[in-house]
Amino acid sequence: MLTSSPRAGSRGRSPAMGARRALHFVFKVGNRDQSARFYRDLLGMRILRHEEFEEGCKATCNGPYDGKWSKTMVGYGPEDDHFVAELTYNYGVGEYRLGTDFLGMTLVSSQAVSNARKMGWPLKEVAKGIFETEAPGGYKFYLEDKEQPKQDPVLKVTLAVSNLQKSVSYWSDLLGMKVYETNEEKQRALLGYADNQCKLELQGTGGAVDHGTAFGRMAFSCPKEELPNIEALMKKEKQKILTPLVSLDTPGKATVQVVILADPDGHEICFVGDEAFRELSKMDPNGNKLLDDAMAADKSDEWFAKHKMQKASA
Repeated sequence: MLTSSPRAGSRGRSPAMGARRALHFVFKVGNRDQSARFYRDLLGMRILRHEEFEEGCKATCNGPYDGKWSKTMVGYGPEDDHFVAELTYNYGVGEYRLGTDFLGMTLVSSQAVSNARKMGWPLKEVAKGIFETEAPGGYKFYLEDKEQPKQDPVLKVTLAVSNLQKSVSYWSDLLGMKVYETNEEKQRALLGYADNQCKLELQGTGGAVDHGTAFGRMAFSCPKEELPNIEALMKKEKQKILTPLVSLDTPGKATVQVVILADPDGHEICFVGDEAFRELSKMDPNGNKLLDDAMAADKSDEWFAKHKMQKASA
């Protein structure tokens, strides 16, 4: 059965819920140079900002690692109105094990298809005009071979779920997403917070979801005053809270408040206060140079090679 009229759930949710935005998906990368080549040169995304950290994030933004790490935000335009990718790089970790959780990001860009062909990057046509390719680390991307739209070309992120009905109930009834489409026969549902935002596609697989060590995180913003309400609702509904409400500092930039949740299959979800995040996420015109300088200064590959060692596999 296919339904396509948007509906929003209401269980435990305030009808006065403020505007929420889909912000980004977090990818762990083991090779920054190759990743930059893919996102910047093949997909044609811009480096929006790059930040270096000396110790692990209090909200495990970089995963369960305590050491030095970096965050690079890449996308087709400002984070205020584009869904972007967050590339987290842990110094000393060379690769991560893929699970079955992340099924792909879909975007519209004939230029990206053309770039992939010119670069000799593997492409596979999986449907008419839709090409599958892989980012370094094995993350799947689906490129629609159409002219890139003026608005955000990123259409959706697809995640695997073990029980579609249970997951749709969580994301719509508890987190307030609209259900745009459901297809019970194909075990698929499309959800989102607004027509002009990147959507979340849930794909039922009928089995347990394996997050590997490469597991990502999907981030959303909401009015800051709603963060305690989200946390309270999850406690009331006995849902998992990975990181209770906490403030995160970025040197020289705005401090943001976040709460980190996990859905029924363990997919990580970050809610961040919108006002401070808009300040934090302002595009940095030096982003490209900061990333290039950090990659040039990173001698970890040389050090491991010199000592005839390999970087850790997480």
